[in-house]
Amino acid sequence: MGFVKDFKEFAVKGNAIDLAVGVIIGGAFGKIVTSIIDDLVMPVIAKLIGQPDFSNLWIDLNHKAADGLALADAKKVDGAAIFAYGNFITVAINFLLLALVIFMMVKAIMKLKRKEEEAPAAPPEPTKEEVLLQEIRDAIRAK
Repeated sequence: MGFVKDFKEFAVKGNAIDLAVGVIIGGAFGKIVTSIIDDLVMPVIAKLIGQPDFSNLWIDLNHKAADGLALADAKKVDGAAIFAYGNFITVAINFLLLALVIFMMVKAIMKLKRKEEEAPAAPPEPTKEEVLLQEIRDAIRAK
């Protein structure tokens, strides 16, 4: 029963739950960024360089595959050594954009935290001794 008790204590601990929430939100956030890249950014980049699909960018190192073939067809050619760099370009752009978005989010959060720290704190409540001294001062002024 020690294992079950230890596991329950670990699973209910705040850090494990925070990690689980972070992983779930990260997965959803990753899908949003992937959609932004695939649906918004990559078509613009493809339009600029004139290539509609990066996944079909490849070089045959043995010159056995005919130019203009789709990557899947080029890989089927006997003796062809296909250097498929198009997917790497897509993944690299995806990584850079994801890193940029995360950097901007962290920077915005840090800016908000600095504003909270800079906000003046409310003056502390006077202690009982200070209140008593103020009453004595006011009584002396009243005479």
